[in-house]
Amino acid sequence: MDKFEICIVGAGVIGLSIAYELSKRSKEGCSKIVILEQESSFGQHTSSRNSEVIHAGIYYATGTLKAQLCLSGKELLYQHCKNFNIGHKRIEKLIVAQGNEENDLQAIRIKAEENGLHDLRWVDASELRQMEPAVRAQSALLSPSTGIIDSHGYMESLLALAEQAGVIYAPRTKVKKIIPQDKGFDVATDISSGNLTESYMFHSGRLINAAGLDAQAVAHSIEGYLQGPIPPLHLCKGDYFSYSGKCPFQRLIYPIPPANTKSLGIHATIDMAGQLRFGPDTKYIDEINYNIDPTKAGEFAEIIADYFPTIQANQLQPAYSGIRPKIVADGMPAGDFVIQKGEEFGMDGLLQLYGMESPALTSSLAIAALVADSLEI
Repeated sequence: MDKFEICIVGAGVIGLSIAYELSKRSKEGCSKIVILEQESSFGQHTSSRNSEVIHAGIYYATGTLKAQLCLSGKELLYQHCKNFNIGHKRIEKLIVAQGNEENDLQAIRIKAEENGLHDLRWVDASELRQMEPAVRAQSALLSPSTGIIDSHGYMESLLALAEQAGVIYAPRTKVKKIIPQDKGFDVATDISSGNLTESYMFHSGRLINAAGLDAQAVAHSIEGYLQGPIPPLHLCKGDYFSYSGKCPFQRLIYPIPPANTKSLGIHATIDMAGQLRFGPDTKYIDEINYNIDPTKAGEFAEIIADYFPTIQANQLQPAYSGIRPKIVADGMPAGDFVIQKGEEFGMDGLLQLYGMESPALTSSLAIAALVADSLEI
């Protein structure tokens, strides 16, 4: 049986970041690290179906992993992009408020400062008109450290760097069963090649479950694992619509987030090619489905008109949708990242990550460092 020191399940942005971080720290030789991905390529789900925003660290509950890791991860991400020529831009963001929302805007500023973010600047209506003439609002907060990133290019760099260091990448490899042993785990997989599927089992001294939308399924595949510690998975879908015509904004435009705090509202983002898009909305669903109803353009336009009054529904076309792996149900307070050590439940060498939704992309390198520290690597 082939033997590895570390197996990472999932080649989304979190799994790839962990592989890269471990490849820098490993003393056993990176050929002893393997990363499994059931799809034909990396980052096919949540990691590539998002706003591609580098978040500043504004909204998250003080003291949570999201607040801490977003703030530190942001700087690590900017530095990585600079070091390896990854497409990115500190484009800035405006959180805009109408007249009855200025108290909410003040509360957001206070929350950001509690999280250690002190660069937000108040913008009044007059200055806002000069900065963004197409935007209608009474006031705004300017976030100078918010940016955008080529998420595919970023993930591509992580994988390339890890592979150059010797990490083994195994796409089309689905975990079927994980069997704990006295030391480590036997991992049973199915490897797909065209219409053929081959069974393959190997041993790994340690195992990291970074499977995103499939993290709970992977956890349930571990023989003898206590089921209680596995948080429930709640699929939360968000659709994006692209805007036809010249982009009217120079910055990202965000409304005041909805009171449920589980989303940032339908905001305006710009990608590295200068394409404007709006989204995401929020809808809990029962199964993975990336279809978009084009008639929702009217609903989107009505919401967007609060801050962009000239928007017309016929200027919006379905772009893509993403699904967030939430661990809290609809109507519940926002959840945090969960990084769970198996040793707490009788499984030494096991580390499982749940709820890796936004700001996981921004936080990815900080998450990877925390995982490596937890494994004492």
